[in-house]
Amino acid sequence: MRLERSIPAEALDAIRAPLLAAGAAPTDAPVLQPLGLLLDLAGEAMRSRLFVVSGDGGEEAALRPDFTVAVARQHFAGGESAGRYRYEGKAFRVAPRGSDRAEEFLQIGVEAFEAGDPVAADAEMAALAWAASVAGGRGDLSLVLGDVSLFAAFVDSLDLAPPLAARLKRAFAKPRQLKAELDGSSERGLAADEEKSRIAALLAGLPEAEASAVLQELWSLAGIEPVGGRRPAEIARRLVEKAETAKAGRLDAEQAAKVRAFLAVSDRPEAALDIIASLAGPNDGALKAAVAGWRSRLSGMAARGVPLERATLAAAFGRAFGYYDGYLFEVRSAALSDERPIAAGGRYDGLPGKLGVSTTNTGAVGFMVRPARAYAGGGE
Repeated sequence: MRLERSIPAEALDAIRAPLLAAGAAPTDAPVLQPLGLLLDLAGEAMRSRLFVVSGDGGEEAALRPDFTVAVARQHFAGGESAGRYRYEGKAFRVAPRGSDRAEEFLQIGVEAFEAGDPVAADAEMAALAWAASVAGGRGDLSLVLGDVSLFAAFVDSLDLAPPLAARLKRAFAKPRQLKAELDGSSERGLAADEEKSRIAALLAGLPEAEASAVLQELWSLAGIEPVGGRRPAEIARRLVEKAETAKAGRLDAEQAAKVRAFLAVSDRPEAALDIIASLAGPNDGALKAAVAGWRSRLSGMAARGVPLERATLAAAFGRAFGYYDGYLFEVRSAALSDERPIAAGGRYDGLPGKLGVSTTNTGAVGFMVRPARAYAGGGE
């Protein structure tokens, strides 16, 4: 496991300082996290980046790839409704093949589970991340902004059939799948999959619990032992989705052109919002509200010292962690590749529900900073 190079203590103190002023309680979280849960939340594509180990009781676990899920689990397990936490510790990810990236590295960050104005909280988190990044001494920083929910609101404006709209939204963070939708090849592929997968068709008409039980019985009859940490209910749900989406149809040429135009938007934030608003379809109420929220968010960021002249709003920008469902950002350095952000964060209001928290009126937003990348003398 490749270790990250350390940085001078005074540099780390400077990078840490904005977080100390954020009114967050210090916390730590278990290094081992349930593998199945991480895959459910972050997506199957994350598997190759995880260090998998045998946890307590023989269940598969993974070394925490970041702190968001770990801190959220700990917060809600304690029965708290609201809280703001500051963390500092090691995270672990397998480096891509041929890469020299560190696989054990220091992250610092803040996670906030709070009621109140989410737009103001978004602006605050971005400003804290920017201040911490700047404190590392680099003069070549820029800010990339995005929003998963903005794409969802745009799709809703097109007034598509609900199954097709849902499929497009799920494809947003999966470039190959989204390309297939826009190229018109997805319907043929899905139809072929439906023909091949009689199990999916069998499960499609059943309640989730019953579908899970049927799948487990089929495994038992076939003598199959599932591996990889995926729960039967999750596998059954994905098979059902596969069967249902095959019947959802596809975009026509005009609709596909509009989606392509939306995804191509990348400009200074206010200019980007103007273009996005001009692309709206007939059902544009949610998109108008989302654009207005973004203008307020930008004002809040500027008031907190974020230089918007260094910011780009990229409509197609997404993050690998699938639990983010709203506002997103990354702080980048021109000296490092786009795949090595100095800071990153966003909103994940849906995560508590995915963790089994049935009643909460709090939002969820946070960010992390990689001090070794922020440090002007660092290169990782």
